Amino acid sequence: MFNFFSQSVKDSQEVLDKGPAKTKQSLWKQLGKAVAGKAYVDEAVLDSLEELLISADVGLETTVKIIERIEQRVARDKYLNTSELNGLVQEEIMALLEEQETSNTAFSTSASPYVILVVGVNGVGKTTTIGKLAAHYQQTGKRIILGAADTFRAAAVTQLQQWGQRVGATVVSKGMHTDPAAVAYDAVKAGIQAQADVVIIDTAGRLHTKVNLMQELYKIRRTISKCLPGAPHEVLLVLDGSTGQNAFVQAKAFTNATNVTALAITKLDGTAKGGVVIGISDQFQVPVRYIGVGERVEDLQVFDRQAFVASLLGNA
Repeated sequence: MFNFFSQSVKDSQEVLDKGPAKTKQSLWKQLGKAVAGKAYVDEAVLDSLEELLISADVGLETTVKIIERIEQRVARDKYLNTSELNGLVQEEIMALLEEQETSNTAFSTSASPYVILVVGVNGVGKTTTIGKLAAHYQQTGKRIILGAADTFRAAAVTQLQQWGQRVGATVVSKGMHTDPAAVAYDAVKAGIQAQADVVIIDTAGRLHTKVNLMQELYKIRRTISKCLPGAPHEVLLVLDGSTGQNAFVQAKAFTNATNVTALAITKLDGTAKGGVVIGISDQFQVPVRYIGVGERVEDLQVFDRQAFVASLLGNA
């Protein structure tokens, strides 16, 4: 499996553990109260667990699915006690995430260059995520082209150019108020000519209406595919994990409008309710590819479901 991160597994886990710490502490404290004095997992314990998962932004549909799976195991095994409950919850959550998970490498095809179209609303950390991805790819010797196709926001173009200078990546830009699809086309064309490994294209997060935004994304996809058949090879939706249920609303809008193939969930450091990672991946049938647990470049991590669930629900 290709892994562009230079961090050691230990360092990566230490960074991850700091991310959903508040969710973890809250869940453990409340779960402890729910099972206090109980020897076995009964209906009251499951009701409490359901409330806890919903409060952690796992989402109603996914929470119900988890509870139903646990109920089946309790009914089958009968002897399950409350001390086993945490491990049982971890197993079922990991099983749900595994159903959506594909290879954690973006380089799963022979496409050259590999084109990643990054979408998401303003303020979720979309451009910053692109910059961090570019930095990691550069560290592994990959040749990167960035496309500044968010031409409706001056800060986005400038920010991407700054990231390009910082990591040594070429940035294709036509400035403000130009055709985003034309910028995307030129970026892919530049990637082909330069024999780049990866082309990452930023897109607008807000136009005058949601319909206009989604139409613009469709136009960009169509234009890219004319330049390089089969592109984009990945459509990465960036969501702000700290926004809770609003992230679900955004995920619904973008997955309905475009073929989202992977998720990057940012801002999972400290205040975020980490359950949003589980619920969105399950409800929208899209794998989580990256998570952001801090401001540093190394705080953007390839998503590891086992490490994440252990960090979220492991022993406090």
